[in-house]
Amino acid sequence: MTAPVFQTVNPATGQPGRSYAGHTPDEALAIVRAVHAAQGPWRRTAFSERAGQMRQAAALIRERRERYAALMTEEMGKTLRDGRDELEKCAWSCEYFAEHAATFLAHRPQDMSERHAGPGPVPRAYVAYNPLGVVLAIMPWNFPFWQAIRFAAPALMAGNGAVLKHASNVPGCALALEEIFRDAGFPEDLFRTVLISGGEVRPLIEDRHVAAVTLTGSVPAGRAVASAAGGVLKKAVLELGGSDAYVVLEDADIAAAARICVAGRMVNGGQSCIAAKRFVVVESVRAAFETAVVEEMRAFTLGDPTSPDTRLGPLESVAARDGIADQVRRSLSAGARLLLGGETPDRPGAWYPATVLSDVRPGQPAHDEEVFGPVAAIIAARDEIDAIRIANDSPFGLGSAVFSGDEARAERIAAEDLDAGMAFVNLNVRSDPRLPFGGVKDSGYGREVSDFGIREFCNIKTVVVQPAG
Repeated sequence: MTAPVFQTVNPATGQPGRSYAGHTPDEALAIVRAVHAAQGPWRRTAFSERAGQMRQAAALIRERRERYAALMTEEMGKTLRDGRDELEKCAWSCEYFAEHAATFLAHRPQDMSERHAGPGPVPRAYVAYNPLGVVLAIMPWNFPFWQAIRFAAPALMAGNGAVLKHASNVPGCALALEEIFRDAGFPEDLFRTVLISGGEVRPLIEDRHVAAVTLTGSVPAGRAVASAAGGVLKKAVLELGGSDAYVVLEDADIAAAARICVAGRMVNGGQSCIAAKRFVVVESVRAAFETAVVEEMRAFTLGDPTSPDTRLGPLESVAARDGIADQVRRSLSAGARLLLGGETPDRPGAWYPATVLSDVRPGQPAHDEEVFGPVAAIIAARDEIDAIRIANDSPFGLGSAVFSGDEARAERIAAEDLDAGMAFVNLNVRSDPRLPFGGVKDSGYGREVSDFGIREFCNIKTVVVQPAG
């Protein structure tokens, strides 16, 4: 079979960029088996050895920051400023797991003295964390380095091997990630990239040399991967879509809430699973909030993604842009009110302006669907109880936030009432290597990063030893 060719397209211009030769299905399976062979010795290396190489990976990411940031801009339109920030976060995550993996995966003793009735000594028991083997990661384009490092740093530090199947529009980023770990001194085949289409992933999931799968992507992709992994009884971690609700109560600082909400909406041009997508605002402060949000959104003018001053570049593709424009049109036709933006620029490339919709209600795409772009949806609520109801009335449950001048009130709502894997008070939702990341409902299951994330791809093993004599 002839290997596919992956052709990149510059989202800012619509012009073709570099092309990359892909892998045939047989070549992809051979790569999986090479990673499996490399993982056998790797699992027996000391944490100190793994940590040294992971710190070198962090150093290389910083050293090559400008090249890698430019690569993201070329392939998926990220602004250079955002790309540099993303790479610094990647380096930090590598350093974090280099520092803490040994502690997170240390044997955990269990006291067996209670109810011990035998004549002999009390058994000694503990929990050990062993690597599962090769982890197959299926990753999206929106954070092409961070999404991969988010799984790879803890997985490799736990003693696993890694195979990356990245999004088809970021092949250069996918190969750069392989380059990082190879150049950092990791075993030659421990982290490998396969350039294949999504339709060719299932044989890799089913191959006996793959132990587990992690996916960040759409709900349909999550269902397909979960079905394939479940069919062969393999562990899967899924981080899927989100329609994060930010609840703004009547006692919130409206100017501060609008500033933080817009920052949460516009991260990566709005192309983030944990972007703020629904602003649920108590009616008594809705007008003031609308005014403040529009003023904040006006600052996100479209510009050259290579310019250091640009806050909003192109979206990842013209097709994605057209999909968002259609969601806005259908929402307006169903009764939403346009406060800002909403006009597709007449120019080559995947451009769409910062847009604000109000009077957003059920039956409108801005309410019912995930809008993966720079569109803020304002939804009115009668009071706190109604706001919580609206926030939870979604098939998604990834991130959420609450804004209130009463910290205890907001914390109670965040901790107890919002159906989401993450809840922030007077802050926008963000990922952090120190905190478990993941969702509930159609946003998936399992957790990434933190001590919880590194254990997802471990065999949590009970060990009991009866002392001799």
